[in-house]
Formats: sequence, structure tokens, C-alpha cells
Amino acid sequence: MKNEFKGKRILVTGGTGSIGSLIVRELLVYAPRQIRVLSRDESKQFELAQDLPADAPINLLIGDVADKERVMRAMEGIDIVFHAAAMKHVAACERNPFEAVRTNVDGTQNIIDAALAHGVEKVIAISTDKAANPTNVMGTTKLLAERLVLSSFFYKGTKKTKFACVRFGNVLWSRGSALPLFVRQIRRDKAITLTDPSMTRFFMSIKQAVSLVFKASTLMQEREVFVLKMPTTSMGNVVAALQEILTEDGIIKAPVPVRIIGKKEGERLHEKLLTKEESETAWETNDLFILPHDVGYSLAKGRDKDAPVIYKGAKKARIGEYVSNGGSLLSVEELKPLLREGGFHKQF
Repeated sequence: MKNEFKGKRILVTGGTGSIGSLIVRELLVYAPRQIRVLSRDESKQFELAQDLPADAPINLLIGDVADKERVMRAMEGIDIVFHAAAMKHVAACERNPFEAVRTNVDGTQNIIDAALAHGVEKVIAISTDKAANPTNVMGTTKLLAERLVLSSFFYKGTKKTKFACVRFGNVLWSRGSALPLFVRQIRRDKAITLTDPSMTRFFMSIKQAVSLVFKASTLMQEREVFVLKMPTTSMGNVVAALQEILTEDGIIKAPVPVRIIGKKEGERLHEKLLTKEESETAWETNDLFILPHDVGYSLAKGRDKDAPVIYKGAKKARIGEYVSNGGSLLSVEELKPLLREGGFHKQF
């Protein structure tokens, strides 16, 4: 990664969010020439600037990825793009579907067009498990964003820009996720509102998420989706583990009441990171599934569609769905050390 990022100009869209801001912080370790942050919230930009060294090569840009002219200007002279800007909340996307399309779909196309126009080396776009066989607006727009990224090959001509996506599960302690909400409810002496104790989810830490993004940027050949293998558990176990941690640390004296409110609009009981159809062409390593380019790409390149795509240490994936209720779930005891990582201490 020292060779990957050293001396490069890097753009991080959504660079003040939970994932984007850690991408920015971690990139500084590798001595880039400049990091540009494009985001809409000036207050979050101010907060990020206060947390970074005064001499950090950061340029904070206010702007919206749905504004193509702004994206074009932000992309000038850039070598690598991490596209983390998105509408990511299921309920907000359900109530504002057109805005979800503008940000997640139009915004992604603007990133693609600007990257091609400015000769960017690589674009890594961040996607979600909800894009696998989507059932809600957010997942649908993110699936379309994935397809836009992957189909860019067919019209980019002689441009050298390479594109890839990474697909996340639930990121522990990310802004706006369930865990910070539970903590706020506890601090206000309110009952924890839980949709369904049997609901299962994939979980990863923010550091794991950023590590996956960086790994994808070094492994990518052209037009892949990288999927992190991650543990699953039930939301009931998450709440129980959080309550035990807070009790052990003396933050609460007894478990807080839990109120079951049922699934929210657009939510599904179990998530999916990989469909059966995707697994048929997927490769896997110890920690990743890799969905390579499709048959159309192989034929366009004059390759045999069955010819192997080489990734270090990879083998053909087992055919089948990769779903959150498809294997053993993390127990409460197994969850507790995970919940203590990556943001727990910042809540108190």
C-alpha cells in the first residue's frame, strides 16, 4: 500500500462519514501527495479538520456528488477515488426515493464520467449487502450503482481508468447505525427499541471495512465486486451483549427494558451478501469473495469465458447463497469483544 498511495492525489467522496473519515485518516499513513474530501456537511468537515494534524495534506471541498459540475472540478488531477458518498439509511430512502436515485445512482454516474474525463487511475465504489437481490429503495439504487460502475468498461474506449466495488455488511458503531441509537436511548433512560430479536445481520468493524477498501484497491484488475467474509448474529444477541458490557462496566446497574417495534418499512429479516447466481462465477480467498467481470467483458477482451481469473490465493467459490442466517451465529459472549472495538469507548 505504500507504493499504492504514496505521492498520489486521492479523492474521498463522503469523506466526513464514518467510513470516509477513517479512509482519510488511514491514507495519511501512506504519505499521499493530497487528499481531497468532497462532502455536503461543513460542520462535519470542521470536526474532521480538528482531528487531523495541522500539516495534513487535506483539501476540504463542500459539494454534492449529484452536482456533476462540482464533481468534475473536484476530480481534476486526481489519481485514485474512493466513492463513499451515499444515502445509506433504508427508511430515508423509502421516504425519499428520488433523492436516493440522485445521490446513489446519478452521483455514481457523475463519479464515473469525471474519472474518465480526467484520466483517473482507479475508482473504488462502496456498496452494501442490501444490493444483493434488493427489496428496498436503498438496495435497489446501490445495485444500480454497482452495475453502472461495472458496465463503464463498455463505453470507456481507450481510457485507462479501472473500476471496482466493495460490498459491506453492517458496520459496527458507524454513524446512524443501531448501536449508537441503543446507547442514546440508554443514556436517556428510555427503553431500547428493537425491531425483531430474530433478525440477523452481517457485522464488521469500521477498521475491517476500511481494510477491505484498501485491499480491493491493490487486488483489483477490472470491474470486480469484493465482498468481505464476516460473522453474523441476531439483533437480540447484539442488545444482550451490549447490556452485559454496560453492566460489567458499571454504566448501568441492571438491564434496560427492550421494546419490540417490528420490522421497519423496506427492511428484511435476513440479509444477503451473495446470491446463488453470483456465486457461480465468484472466487474466494480466506477473507474475501471476489465477483469478477462477466462474460461480456471476457468476450470483448477475446478471452474464453471459462478461463480462470487469477487472484493470489483464490479458488472457485462454493455455489450457494451467502446469507446472514445461513450458518452459526455469534453468541453473546463472542460478540462482546467485537462491540468493545471501534467506537464503544467514544460513546461514554
